[in-house]
Amino acid sequence: MGSACFTGHRVIPQTAELEERLYSVLERWICTKNITDFYAGGAIGWDSFASAVVLKLREVYPQVRLHLVLPCSSEEQSARWTASQRKEYYRILELADSVEYICRSYFNGCMKERNIRLVEYADTCCFCFWDPSVFTSGTGQTVRLARKKGLMIVNFRDNY
Repeated sequence: MGSACFTGHRVIPQTAELEERLYSVLERWICTKNITDFYAGGAIGWDSFASAVVLKLREVYPQVRLHLVLPCSSEEQSARWTASQRKEYYRILELADSVEYICRSYFNGCMKERNIRLVEYADTCCFCFWDPSVFTSGTGQTVRLARKKGLMIVNFRDNY
């Protein structure tokens, strides 16, 4: 059984087309490469979007697992989010198969530590929504770590 991680920007086009594409690609990886464990960082945007798709896939493929690797407490991570973003976050948190916290309280560097851990857990692929022109972002950092590890990079932004 294999594992993959997600990394991406917080602002993405959350369209039905993107959801269908992600579902289809992940389903193919589940069926052909036996990817069963998916690791996400719990941020708004791509992380939450991809996590919701994994949860839909789990309804069809019960061997699929969603693991959240969070940088700090749920309260701190979601403190500045809208009510609807927090509602979706806590729904995903409740349905996740495991939740790991990098630390109890936010500190400068906890996001980077979370990104490192996501890549450590993945052994096959990094599914991302990344704009390569935003080189210094946490997403860019995570993609570079994944490439260095030898993970396949599948960037869903390529068609947008």
